[in-house]
Amino acid sequence: MIKEIKRILLVEDDPKDVELTIEALAENNLANEVVVTGDGEQALDFLYRRGKYRERKGGNPSVVLLDLKLPKVNGLEVLRTIKGDGEMKHVPVVVLTSSREERDLVESYMLGVNAYVVKPLDFDDFVKAVKELGLFWAVINEPPPERLRKGE
Repeated sequence: MIKEIKRILLVEDDPKDVELTIEALAENNLANEVVVTGDGEQALDFLYRRGKYRERKGGNPSVVLLDLKLPKVNGLEVLRTIKGDGEMKHVPVVVLTSSREERDLVESYMLGVNAYVVKPLDFDDFVKAVKELGLFWAVINEPPPERLRKGE
């Protein structure tokens, strides 16, 4: 039986990619809640409970699906912030991007990304890739103990 991911933060500015990702996750029953932010600034506001997210319940997402080419604050800056924060560095971050640029790939891994996935152009391939990502984070991956996630 597949355990469900509690909450996914999807940071994506392309409405079509948002729709496809949510559809793929829902089709495979891989998320209780998908929070979508359309730019890097909103993603950081969500993670740090600022602005319109100030009243949200605490707790970090189970995984962040992060595009790199974002308005306001780009994905690499979001990744740098997450992985540079003692309380957040254990949150898995998967770059889900159309960028095939080697410098983006290298910098993402240097900053501590957990996986780098180039979005397939074909709809069926995209759904399959998201399903496999969800299965990995829901079934295969063992998250760190709670005490590590709290920075102890």
